[in-house]
Amino acid sequence: MDIGRDPCKVSVSARRSPEYTHGMGDRRGSRAWRHAHGALDLCTPRVMAIVNLTPDSFFDGGHLMPEDGVGPNLSVAARRAFGLLEAGADILDLGGESTRPGASFVSPEDEARRVLPVLRRLRESGISAPISVDTRRASVARRALADGAAIINDVSGLADPEMADVVAESGAGLVISHLRGEPATMQNSVDFHDLFAEVADELCERIALAQRAGVARAQIVVDPGVGFGKDAEQSAALAVGAAHIEAATGCPVLIGASRKSFLGVLTGRPVEERKEASVLAAVAAIQHGAALVRVHDVRETVEALRLLGALDLALLRAQRGAAS
Repeated sequence: MDIGRDPCKVSVSARRSPEYTHGMGDRRGSRAWRHAHGALDLCTPRVMAIVNLTPDSFFDGGHLMPEDGVGPNLSVAARRAFGLLEAGADILDLGGESTRPGASFVSPEDEARRVLPVLRRLRESGISAPISVDTRRASVARRALADGAAIINDVSGLADPEMADVVAESGAGLVISHLRGEPATMQNSVDFHDLFAEVADELCERIALAQRAGVARAQIVVDPGVGFGKDAEQSAALAVGAAHIEAATGCPVLIGASRKSFLGVLTGRPVEERKEASVLAAVAAIQHGAALVRVHDVRETVEALRLLGALDLALLRAQRGAAS
């Protein structure tokens, strides 16, 4: 592989390389994801914990909301967040707008009203873990960063023309997701001629847009958008396709497969019974090159990844012993 070339200008078939390893115990070199408050080492797989501050998210919407539904219950949301950190989460991802297919419109004001009080409470508590805000609105991102967020997780892939500037000005970490169209209608068009090539090329376009605005490549993580404008088979392929996406884009990859509908298609289980499938999907994503996984079931995922790491390490030691 010619490492002097821009991965976005090399064909997908030519981007595959032994440099992109799949196992936890076989990650080489050093890399870090820069964000507004420092950097996160990605040599070890990282777990991003989902904190839904919405009444209508597809799995756990409403769990942290009071009866009036205007904003989250601060004490309950904070306890939930602290519990996720104790369970081993590396990042908290706060979201105030459901992006499931057919979700109701949420104004930027209501989204901010849901997210910002929880963000401020967490920052005031002195937690050291970076906090991400899941938003596609630059106005919400700007306020969140001012209140202490470190990362912006943009499911729309910078659809808001001001988002890249906001991230560049703040030095925040940025997750650029692949999405065609709007979340409410994204499942109306799931046609791909070459799934990996098209997803990678479209992500490269958004990476270039971010870089033109002044966002450094070291600030960028990409998400192929599992379940966002893809059918079940496409989502399954992308869930274990991180190595190809990273080779194509030159950026670390986040996979968010937790509890999603493609797991229901594959297992026949309703969303509330997809914990085991979600944990296995996270493990498979890491084995196939993901740097981060975004999950609901943090404790179980962290335990599974630790076991995977121990198994990989045992295998590596055995192989070294046999070779000596």
